[in-house]
Amino acid sequence: MRKGAGKPTRDALRVLPVLAPAVVAPLAWAGWLGWDQQRDVHADGTTTGPYQAWQVIGLVLTQLAPVYWATARRHPLAAVLGTSAGLTAAAYYDWSDDASGLFVIGVGLVTLGSLAATAAATAAITFVRRALNGDGEPPRAGHLS
Repeated sequence: MRKGAGKPTRDALRVLPVLAPAVVAPLAWAGWLGWDQQRDVHADGTTTGPYQAWQVIGLVLTQLAPVYWATARRHPLAAVLGTSAGLTAAAYYDWSDDASGLFVIGVGLVTLGSLAATAAATAAITFVRRALNGDGEPPRAGHLS
């Protein structure tokens, strides 16, 4: 038997900070948004939806976990790019059956919005962790005190 067989390689562990947010994002999209495909018609004839605010808030809050995880391991760029790539892929898959072709604009807005939001979140996480660490140095992975 080969030495180290069955253990993850160092290279495989290096892609995990990008892969984890990229995999969690479309799964979270499916869980929070993927099941709701019907627009709501109100009494005055206006339509909204298909998503409710609580669903989008749930998706955003769910995404904080993998963003924090990757950022805490000193991979903020991986957190931003992995999350944005996953959400972009999920939006494209979910909306690509739109016959008007306008879904591409929505997917572009999801991409830009997720890039901006995850960049802000990683900056805030890094700032708070450095402040709590107290030494001005970037905090070590798994060290928050």
